[in-house]
Amino acid sequence: MAHYAFLDENNAVTEVIVGVDETETLDGLAPEVWYGNFRNQKCVRTSYSSSIRKNYAGIGFYYDENLDAFIPPKPFASWILDEVTCHWAPPKSCPEDGNQYLWDEAAMDWVADNIDSDVNTVMYHDESEMFEV
Repeated sequence: MAHYAFLDENNAVTEVIVGVDETETLDGLAPEVWYGNFRNQKCVRTSYSSSIRKNYAGIGFYYDENLDAFIPPKPFASWILDEVTCHWAPPKSCPEDGNQYLWDEAAMDWVADNIDSDVNTVMYHDESEMFEV
Protein backbone atom coordinates (compact mmCIF):
# COMPACT_ATOMS: atom_id res chain seq x y z
CA MET A 1 0.00 0.00 0.00
CA ALA A 2 1.26 3.48 -0.90
CA HIS A 3 -0.07 7.04 -0.90
CA TYR A 4 -0.56 9.22 -3.95
CA ALA A 5 -1.24 12.95 -4.31
CA PHE A 6 -3.30 14.42 -7.12
CA LEU A 7 -2.21 17.85 -8.36
CA ASP A 8 -4.04 20.63 -10.15
CA GLU A 9 -2.62 22.57 -13.10
CA ASN A 10 -0.52 24.69 -10.68
CA ASN A 11 0.92 21.62 -8.89
CA ALA A 12 -1.21 22.27 -5.79
CA VAL A 13 -2.32 19.10 -3.99
CA THR A 14 -6.07 18.58 -4.30
CA GLU A 15 -6.39 15.08 -2.84
CA VAL A 16 -4.28 12.30 -1.28
CA ILE A 17 -5.33 8.65 -1.62
CA VAL A 18 -4.19 5.23 -0.49
CA GLY A 19 -3.37 3.07 -3.48
CA VAL A 20 -1.49 -0.02 -4.57
CA ASP A 21 2.11 -0.56 -3.54
CA GLU A 22 4.55 1.43 -5.66
CA THR A 23 6.19 -1.80 -6.84
CA GLU A 24 2.96 -3.06 -8.42
CA THR A 25 1.72 -2.18 -11.87
CA LEU A 26 -1.79 -1.49 -13.10
CA ASP A 27 -2.44 -2.59 -16.68
CA GLY A 28 1.33 -2.62 -17.13
CA LEU A 29 1.74 0.98 -15.93
CA ALA A 30 3.38 2.42 -12.83
CA PRO A 31 0.71 3.44 -10.28
CA GLU A 32 1.43 7.18 -10.63
CA VAL A 33 0.90 6.96 -14.39
CA TRP A 34 -2.20 4.75 -14.15
CA TYR A 35 -3.88 6.90 -11.46
CA GLY A 36 -2.99 10.06 -13.36
CA ASN A 37 -4.46 8.69 -16.59
CA PHE A 38 -7.57 7.41 -14.80
CA ARG A 39 -8.26 10.79 -13.18
CA ASN A 40 -6.85 12.91 -16.01
CA GLN A 41 -4.81 14.67 -13.34
CA LYS A 42 -1.13 14.61 -12.43
CA CYS A 43 -0.40 12.04 -9.72
CA VAL A 44 2.73 11.89 -7.54
CA ARG A 45 3.57 9.36 -4.82
CA THR A 46 4.02 10.63 -1.27
CA SER A 47 5.14 8.98 1.96
CA TYR A 48 4.15 9.31 5.63
CA SER A 49 7.79 8.79 6.58
CA SER A 50 8.87 11.65 4.28
CA SER A 51 11.43 9.22 2.85
CA ILE A 52 10.59 10.64 -0.56
CA ARG A 53 9.64 14.17 -1.57
CA LYS A 54 10.66 15.71 1.80
CA ASN A 55 7.12 16.02 3.28
CA TYR A 56 3.95 13.95 3.26
CA ALA A 57 1.57 15.70 0.86
CA GLY A 58 -1.49 17.45 2.20
CA ILE A 59 -4.30 19.35 0.56
CA GLY A 60 -3.02 22.83 -0.19
CA PHE A 61 0.62 21.76 -0.35
CA TYR A 62 2.56 22.59 -3.51
CA TYR A 63 4.64 20.06 -5.44
CA ASP A 64 7.92 21.59 -6.60
CA GLU A 65 9.25 19.57 -9.53
CA ASN A 66 12.76 21.07 -9.30
CA LEU A 67 13.12 20.11 -5.64
CA ASP A 68 11.01 16.94 -6.10
CA ALA A 69 9.29 17.91 -2.86
CA PHE A 70 5.91 18.72 -1.37
CA ILE A 71 6.00 22.20 0.16
CA PRO A 72 3.50 23.05 2.93
CA PRO A 73 1.58 26.34 2.75
CA LYS A 74 3.68 29.32 3.78
CA PRO A 75 2.63 30.32 7.32
CA PHE A 76 3.78 33.95 7.12
CA ALA A 77 4.97 36.28 4.37
CA SER A 78 8.33 36.80 6.10
CA TRP A 79 9.23 33.11 6.37
CA ILE A 80 11.83 31.58 4.05
CA LEU A 81 11.83 28.12 2.50
CA ASP A 82 14.71 25.90 3.57
CA GLU A 83 15.32 24.05 0.30
CA VAL A 84 17.12 21.19 2.07
CA THR A 85 14.26 20.29 4.44
CA CYS A 86 11.47 21.99 2.45
CA HIS A 87 10.11 23.45 5.69
CA TRP A 88 9.43 27.14 6.20
CA ALA A 89 11.81 28.94 8.56
CA PRO A 90 11.26 32.20 10.41
CA PRO A 91 13.59 35.10 9.67
CA LYS A 92 14.69 35.07 13.32
CA SER A 93 15.55 32.02 15.42
CA CYS A 94 13.24 31.08 18.26
CA PRO A 95 14.68 31.59 21.76
CA GLU A 96 16.01 28.35 23.26
CA ASP A 97 15.26 28.87 26.92
CA GLY A 98 12.75 26.04 27.41
CA ASN A 99 9.68 28.28 27.09
CA GLN A 100 7.14 28.19 24.28
CA TYR A 101 6.91 31.11 21.91
CA LEU A 102 4.59 32.34 19.21
CA TRP A 103 5.63 34.09 16.06
CA ASP A 104 4.18 37.60 15.81
CA GLU A 105 4.34 38.61 12.15
CA ALA A 106 3.57 42.27 12.82
CA ALA A 107 6.44 42.56 15.28
CA MET A 108 8.64 40.18 13.23
CA ASP A 109 9.67 38.52 16.48
CA TRP A 110 8.96 35.67 18.87
CA VAL A 111 6.78 36.50 21.85
CA ALA A 112 5.82 34.51 24.95
CA ASP A 113 2.77 32.30 24.36
CA ASN A 114 0.49 34.47 26.54
CA ILE A 115 -0.31 37.04 23.82
CA ASP A 116 -3.78 38.03 22.62
CA SER A 117 -5.51 35.38 20.54
CA ASP A 118 -6.23 37.81 17.69
CA VAL A 119 -2.55 38.01 16.73
CA ASN A 120 -1.61 35.86 13.72
CA THR A 121 0.90 33.46 15.27
CA VAL A 122 2.77 30.18 15.02
CA MET A 123 3.96 28.19 18.05
CA TYR A 124 7.41 26.59 18.12
CA HIS A 125 7.88 23.37 20.11
CA ASP A 126 11.47 23.00 21.31
CA GLU A 127 11.26 19.26 21.97
CA SER A 128 10.02 18.38 18.48
CA GLU A 129 11.61 21.33 16.67
CA MET A 130 8.30 21.77 14.83
CA PHE A 131 6.09 24.79 14.21
CA GLU A 132 2.34 24.80 14.82
CA VAL A 133 0.09 27.32 13.08
